[in-house]
Amino acid sequence: MADPIVSFAEFEGSNATAVRIEPGDDARALIPHLDRLTLVEVTFPKFRDGRGYSSARILREAGYEGTMRAAGDVLVDQVPFMTRCGFDDFAPDVPLNEADVKAALGRYADVYQPAADARVPVWKLRHG
Repeated sequence: MADPIVSFAEFEGSNATAVRIEPGDDARALIPHLDRLTLVEVTFPKFRDGRGYSSARILREAGYEGTMRAAGDVLVDQVPFMTRCGFDDFAPDVPLNEADVKAALGRYADVYQPAADARVPVWKLRHG
C-alpha cells in the first residue's frame, strides 16, 4: 500500500514521502526534501488556475524524479502542457478518454519553448 498523501502544511516535520500541493503553496519549500519524496500531487481546483504548472516545473528543475501527479480539474487539452512541465500521472475529477489523451500528446511534433521535459524547441534545432 502506498504511503498516505499529507497536505503541504502537514509535511514539514513529518516523515511523509507523499505530499499534496494546493494553489498558493510554495513548492520551493520542498526542495530540501526531494530525496525522500516518492509522490507530489498538485491540485488543480479549477482548470484556469495554472499555478500548479509552476510548482511542477520548479520541482523537476530542482531534480525531483518521483511521480508528479496532476489532480482535480484536469482537462485533456491541458495534458500535453502538464507533461511538458513535469507531470507524469493524472487523477482528473472526470475520467479522460485514453484515445483523446494519446491524440493530444501526439498532436504537435515540435515545441516552441524550453520546459522541464527533454524536448528541444524547434528554434534551437534550426539555429543550433
